[in-house]
Amino acid sequence: MPPGEYGMLGEWEKEGDHDIMMDFLLPTGIFLKFPVSRNDTIGAIKKMVWRNASSEPLYGALSDADAYVFTCINSTAEREELEDETRRLCDVRLFMSVLRLVAREGDRVEKLTNTQISLLIGKGLHEFDSQKNHEVNEFRVKMRSFCEEKAQDRQRLPWYQWMEYSFSCDLEPCVSLAEPGGIKTKGTKKIFVNVKFEASDESFMLQQEPQDLPVILMRSALKKKATVFRSVRQEKPEDYTLQVNGRWEFIYGKYPLCQFKYIFSCLRGGQTPHLTMVHHSTVVKYQEEQGCLGSQLSKSRSLSKPPPLPVKKNTSSLWSIEEPFHIHLLQGYRVNADEGMKLVVQAGLFHGSELLCKVVTSGEVNVCSEPLWDQKLVFDISVSDLPRMSRLCFALYAVIEKAKKPRSTKKKNKKADCPLAWVNTMVFDYKDQLKTGEFLLSTWPSVPDDKGDLLNPMGTVEKNPNVDSAAGLLIHFPNIRPHPLYYPHFDKPTSYICNHYTCNHLLKEIVDNKNYTEFFEDEKELLWKLRGVVRERYPESLSKLLLITKWNKHEDVAQMVTFLQKWPDLPALHALELLDYSFPDPMVRSFTIRCLRKLRDEELLQYLLQLVQVLKYESYLDCDLATFLLERALSNKRIGHFLFWHLRSEMHVSSVSLRFGLILEAYCRGNIYHIKSLWKQNEALNKMKALNDFVKSGWQKTSRQQMTDDMKLCIKQEAYMEALSYLLSPLNPSIMLSEICADRCKFMDSKMKPLWLMYKNKWVQGDTVGIIFKNGDDLRQDMLTLQMIQLMEILWKKEGLDLRDKLDQAIEEFTLSCAGYCVATYVLGIGDRHNDNIMIKETGQLFHIDFGHFLGNFKSKFGINRERVPFILTYDFVHVIQQGRTNNSEKFERFRECCEQAYKILCRNGTLFVNLFAMMKAAGLPELSSFKDIQYLKDSLALGKSEEEALKNFKVKFNEALRESWKTKVNWMMHSLAKDSRL
Repeated sequence: MPPGEYGMLGEWEKEGDHDIMMDFLLPTGIFLKFPVSRNDTIGAIKKMVWRNASSEPLYGALSDADAYVFTCINSTAEREELEDETRRLCDVRLFMSVLRLVAREGDRVEKLTNTQISLLIGKGLHEFDSQKNHEVNEFRVKMRSFCEEKAQDRQRLPWYQWMEYSFSCDLEPCVSLAEPGGIKTKGTKKIFVNVKFEASDESFMLQQEPQDLPVILMRSALKKKATVFRSVRQEKPEDYTLQVNGRWEFIYGKYPLCQFKYIFSCLRGGQTPHLTMVHHSTVVKYQEEQGCLGSQLSKSRSLSKPPPLPVKKNTSSLWSIEEPFHIHLLQGYRVNADEGMKLVVQAGLFHGSELLCKVVTSGEVNVCSEPLWDQKLVFDISVSDLPRMSRLCFALYAVIEKAKKPRSTKKKNKKADCPLAWVNTMVFDYKDQLKTGEFLLSTWPSVPDDKGDLLNPMGTVEKNPNVDSAAGLLIHFPNIRPHPLYYPHFDKPTSYICNHYTCNHLLKEIVDNKNYTEFFEDEKELLWKLRGVVRERYPESLSKLLLITKWNKHEDVAQMVTFLQKWPDLPALHALELLDYSFPDPMVRSFTIRCLRKLRDEELLQYLLQLVQVLKYESYLDCDLATFLLERALSNKRIGHFLFWHLRSEMHVSSVSLRFGLILEAYCRGNIYHIKSLWKQNEALNKMKALNDFVKSGWQKTSRQQMTDDMKLCIKQEAYMEALSYLLSPLNPSIMLSEICADRCKFMDSKMKPLWLMYKNKWVQGDTVGIIFKNGDDLRQDMLTLQMIQLMEILWKKEGLDLRDKLDQAIEEFTLSCAGYCVATYVLGIGDRHNDNIMIKETGQLFHIDFGHFLGNFKSKFGINRERVPFILTYDFVHVIQQGRTNNSEKFERFRECCEQAYKILCRNGTLFVNLFAMMKAAGLPELSSFKDIQYLKDSLALGKSEEEALKNFKVKFNEALRESWKTKVNWMMHSLAKDSRL
């Protein structure tokens, strides 16, 4: 048979609504064949089958249609039951045009939910079952029980508390309004608010104080309604809530009106807020609707409790075993290397980033697919000194002989190392038991530069799931004793007395130095001796104490655990640092989560990106961080929305797909109703990707206008209109995207041809909502940069410095926003700043886009740095700031003072920025992969220097940016010429 494409995969890439000839196999043995539309739903196709089968033999032997379900072979060549009959045929993506009807077995609600979750998270739940892994199974049972109980608790909440979960308030950051620096309102000027009642077209314009609470506005609205309609019925404002027109966003609670972001933005933009009075009975209906699916599911199965952990029976203490720890390296599988090489395995024991003992290297064996070592690897550490989170790291590499250099006669041939693969595994399992027996470890491909980087303790402890192609190492953990050995727990606090207060001045120098990465031995000794003083006077220096703790000495570990139990809670600024992979001990991570529980929801959202990334450092599935994130996500739907997409966006990454998939499954179990909304968003994103691929594949073959017209025609197809309309924005779940305006959509000229999609706003006549969709670039760096700029804005506002307030004149808006971006781009080292990446609104507000280069990674051309200024401050900018007058130095000095004040606020919070960037190392961003990359941030924020020294340095940079601004204009001119030549 000639080579070609088999199956129907090519069929589903086609556009349009056309028929497909399908084969149907009935449980009675009858075979049917007839055409169906590719856009028909599975439910509609089942009705057609029943209609056609009615004239066939044995029709009477068939039960009701609901007793059967279609099965198929899908695009991944797996058998799939099509429980969700609302799906269209084109979305199922059959491998062959055959559907088989079989009797439905088991619980339909449960099976339908499993199918929906599998499709939503991008990983079949059967893959979790096929792991046959006790840790996976126990985690799934425990998290399912936990999340479903949270869902049941949520449904029992009073309507006003349920509102806090579903529609949490979106507030401007501010300090107490009674304090200086709170939200500022211009004098006693009142605000106008347009309010209408649900199911009524009548609206009222009400005048309120900016500091009024929502209940006061609702009381005014009810009074106005009673006056206009002469109603005698007494209604209480507490029975209502206020909804933002056209959004799933509500105004309620004990916050002033001007603190709500929607109202604040309206005031800043000179617009009138439009709100709707919603009765609590409507909210209760929402609550009952959302609880209906969850209650159906809980009734459909009995909640199984996680199996009890086995009783730990060890007759001898682990700490009494003084023999050295060792393993047996047996052999390898699927190893590929060039002939003439020798294969070597390197092994190291780590606790976080600390190497516990000398690295052990195996003997050399000849290259072959299944090399045999059969060698005992002994580590210079006793079993009794193994930390609970000991991580065994392996590296497989090949040794080659370098040829002699032509001019060298004295030097001998040198050996060079060619890295092949790495893999990590824990020494203790998830039940605290010292591992025994054989383990086949599927490795990850390795590409470090030198032998020092071969071992990767920061990497995952998961095995590579691509077992058929990955190299494997077979190792054996010996049975040290005839019975299982468990890591001991510290049930009784260890007594400790410390009177070492004489060296307090030296201790202060150590803990105050923010740039410390290494300690001298005498400093370590002093820190440890004065750990009581550290706890009492410098609790925020806990990370330094943890770094010098000897985790391979159980006496020291016992002391540290005792101290942690009484350590005062740390603010997020310092607690976040402890989630780094350098602090793997479970007691430390448990303490950290205890501190983070005090975060308000809006604060947690600010750090959510980093918290998801450090999940990659966790050694076991069941960890405090995963439980904490699920708990908060199931208590606040907005947190749940962003947690879902942060996890879902990395499901294609093999090293985290198991962990992230299990957390996603647990979240969906705890919020069945949310699946519907997330499914719609996922479907829309898939269609956006297909549309973007269509544009990128065809834009060079035709004119831009023709391609734009073709794109609009594509959007107008039924499948695209349905998928792209009426959904919540993935970027902001409060914003409803109604019908897409195909005729107003377009694509942009940049390399990835991002889509510019416009939506109607059915609540405001003639108004539209727009989103930009870009596919093909890694936007995580842009996302991180925008997060940091948002955090800077929050910190500035908290100290009374609002660099984005709506001012009377656009020139003032330009001045303050320019100050904010000058400081932000300098601190973050944002590169590639040219005239296409700096925007300005009609209001005068300046803002930056496209953050593909940061932390001082500036672009160069022919080896010449194209960006030779600390930040962008051209004389054109100065001309605007000075209102077009060269002698208006007062305005420019005010601008300079704003920059300096903004910079000082960031320096005071420098540790927070460094910690957040450090947590993002796990993301694998090309410009943020090690602590070296964060050095730029430490320098720009002047960590370890006084505020006076930092400000002095910033003033030098400010003057440099102003003096060298002509270089910026040259760079912009070259960029424009290069862009014109491309077009």
